[in-house]
Order: sequence, then C-alpha cells, then structure tokens
Amino acid sequence: MQSQRQEFTGADGLKLAARLDAPEGEAKAYALFAHCFTCGKDVFAASRIAQALTEHGIAVLRFDFTGLGASEGEFANTNFSSNLADLVAAADFLRATYQAPRLLIGHSLGGAAVLAAAADMPEVKAVVTIAAPSDPSHVTGLFSAHLDQIARDGEANVQLAGRPFRIKQQFVDDAGEHNLKVKIAALKRALMVMHAPGDDTVGISNAMEIFTAAKHPKSFVSLDSADHLLTRREDAVYVANLIAAWSGRYIG
Repeated sequence: MQSQRQEFTGADGLKLAARLDAPEGEAKAYALFAHCFTCGKDVFAASRIAQALTEHGIAVLRFDFTGLGASEGEFANTNFSSNLADLVAAADFLRATYQAPRLLIGHSLGGAAVLAAAADMPEVKAVVTIAAPSDPSHVTGLFSAHLDQIARDGEANVQLAGRPFRIKQQFVDDAGEHNLKVKIAALKRALMVMHAPGDDTVGISNAMEIFTAAKHPKSFVSLDSADHLLTRREDAVYVANLIAAWSGRYIG
C-alpha cells in the first residue's frame, strides 16, 4: 500500500488536508471517504477501512473537513452545507488529479453527507453509509442541553468526544433545512446501509429510514456488536471487506 499526503482547495478557498491510500500498482477504482462528526481523516475507522480497501485494489481519498484536523478554517463557521461543498471539492480534486470517485463511503454524519452530495458527482456508481443518521439534524442531539443557550446567545461552547467545540445557531438552522429522504429517494446509485443494532449514538431506526427511502439496488448489513466509531480493528476490517466485495459489482 502507498499512502500519500494530499492537499486541495475546499469550497471556501481554504486548504484542506487529505491522504490518499492506494494499492501497489494501478487502482481499479477510486473511493471518497467522509469521516464522522468532529472526527478527522485519521480516525481509526477511516484509516483502517481505507487501508483494507487498498488490498482489494481500491484507492481511497480521506480528508479533514474545513476547521478540523490539519485543514484550514474555523469549525464554528461550518455546517452540513459546507460539508457537502467540501465533498464535491474533494471529488473535483480526484477527477482532475487521478480519477473521479466511483464509490462514496460515509461514516456517521459523513454518511448523511455522501447521500446528499452524490447527485453532484455523476461518476459515482455506489454509496455506502456506516452508522449514518437519516436526518442531519440528528447531530444536534449530541448537544441538546446547549440548544437554548445557542438560540439565546447565538453560539455556545460544547464538549464533544471530550473536546471543546464552538457551535453557532447557523449550524443548527442549516442542519434542519436539509430533507435527506428526498435525496435518498432520488439517489439512482447502488446503496449499502451498514449499522449496528446496539448503536447508542445513532439508533438503528435511522438505518431503517434510509433503507426504506432508497430504491433498489440496495442492501442492508447488520454490524452486530460493533460500536458507533468502529473502534475494534476486527469490526473495521469486516466493514472494509464487505464494502470491497459488494461494490465490485457496481464499480468494476
């Protein structure tokens, strides 16, 4: 496997940090990975899945959304819409530099993002969601205790995964403006929904709503006892191997 640091310009003109994991020799397809909310391209699930996919001949670009990890920008000024714009910019970078992505993979809120952004990537043939919410506004439940303060003051500092983040009212408003189920119904790509029934961060009902809204071809995979962040190596490898086997039918 070859792993190279990359950098491209995001939708707001800021530099976004990325990493391209590629197989030895020519890649048979390129995939784009969208990480979970407030995570980053180097979170275990993203890196482990990307590395495992290279063993199946698939190159994977993973990047830090604006304001996270090594990317430029301020997280407080971002929202779900800016995440979608960053995803499209990442696809444009792949198209111009290597090959347009034919596979989209999104983890948690990143899963909602790939569902919403797929329509703007004509070369994409297949989409995979892992522990994704069926509505972007689901993420506001992570800081529900601060919603009154955010509404009153326009922003609040909240603790997410043990780290402080500044959340503005514009983030909350933007999350509520997206009708993801309409996007799912019009996806016109093969879809695989992966979710653990015991996920206590994003409940399994979200997977059912995504699956029900989608048209065929669609598949559902239960991740059994996996946790939301796929912190166990065997769970991440299992997910990667399933993605490779399933997507091969669609991406060639």
